[in-house]
Amino acid sequence: MNDKQASAPTQPLSHVRVLDLSRVLAGPWATQNLADLGAEVIKVERPGSGDDTRSWGPPYLKDAEGKTTTEAAYFLGINRSKRSITIDISQPRGQELIRRMAEQSDVVVENYKVGTLARYGLDYESMRKINPRIIYCSITGFGQDGPYADRPAYDFLIQGMSGLMSITGERADRPGGGPMKVGIPIADLMTGLYAAIAILGALSHRDKTGVGQNIDLALLDVQIAVMTGRNLGYFVTGQIPQANGNEHPNIVPQTVFPCRDGHLILVVGNDSQFAKLCEVLGCPDMAADPRFATNPQRVVNRDELNARVIERLMSNDRAHWITLLETAGVPCGPINTVAQVFDDPQVRHRGLKMHMTHPLAGQVPLVANPIKYSATPITYRSAPPTLGQHTDAILGGLGLPAAEIAELRQLKII
Repeated sequence: MNDKQASAPTQPLSHVRVLDLSRVLAGPWATQNLADLGAEVIKVERPGSGDDTRSWGPPYLKDAEGKTTTEAAYFLGINRSKRSITIDISQPRGQELIRRMAEQSDVVVENYKVGTLARYGLDYESMRKINPRIIYCSITGFGQDGPYADRPAYDFLIQGMSGLMSITGERADRPGGGPMKVGIPIADLMTGLYAAIAILGALSHRDKTGVGQNIDLALLDVQIAVMTGRNLGYFVTGQIPQANGNEHPNIVPQTVFPCRDGHLILVVGNDSQFAKLCEVLGCPDMAADPRFATNPQRVVNRDELNARVIERLMSNDRAHWITLLETAGVPCGPINTVAQVFDDPQVRHRGLKMHMTHPLAGQVPLVANPIKYSATPITYRSAPPTLGQHTDAILGGLGLPAAEIAELRQLKII
């Protein structure tokens, strides 16, 4: 491991090595983003089973003959451009391997329960003694301190505890009302993004000072932070935010509207756009109605206004209205299925679906990183690794002879 894995010299993080001790989603999402930016990411997994998400299926990837592989789609979506090594960190010799890799790494990312890695001598205080430049990012549900620090946490729980579910879903006074989680594990994903941002900041600080640092990230903290608008609404009014279904709490009309053959989304962000909407709908006088002329009045009278808009939209098909609204400059759009998303001409043009060569399946479909650099474009080096795919190469890079690697494997340390 003395020579870092080759990556494009123009990549922003091609000089950075990340030791990834994380599992499941928040940590791997962070490290995949770092890998996309050019970092060498070494993913440490449990011998025999690996990252939990390897078994989170079906669905599993299929090979060229249509046979199901052992690679879960969940795992594939968050682990590209990484190298996989299997190490049992509960054993002293496994711990020593981790420390040797940490000596030659810039960043460590982990999401074990508070105190777990300290028992193994793999916590930040232990790591910085052997590498004072190390940036050590710990991701937990509730942080490294506080009354909940020892509790396990999952995205679903965090969505509830953070208040997110109380403002998500249909209004309580309508059919189907009640708390609802978001359709993706948003707390995990946002924490992964915050982790990547925090690591980039710490790398910049180290470039100036030569000193690493510890990063303490909690899912609960992150999910509360990203509810910024609803939090501030509560702070300045004292009124507890409620679920609004698809409606915006402060802007009207902005929701899902039915047409004769389906639904469309209208996002009317100002009074000028509202006037254009009224023109398209054939009721220009509504824009001058004092109940609807300004956004604050539209918010007060939202139910009556939305009923009038629905009445007009139901007179024709969705495609008819979208064409007219787009021509008039009124923001609108369809509600796509995932299949429709990747058939969309804009999505195809932006290259968001891509394929990489995979050792078991031949090809694996993946979603590209949305970052578009002008000078250092994202480069994808390898498909998500099979379990332990790079164990021998990484240990050989540490200077371990083949006989010792074989012994470690026989002892089930790797």
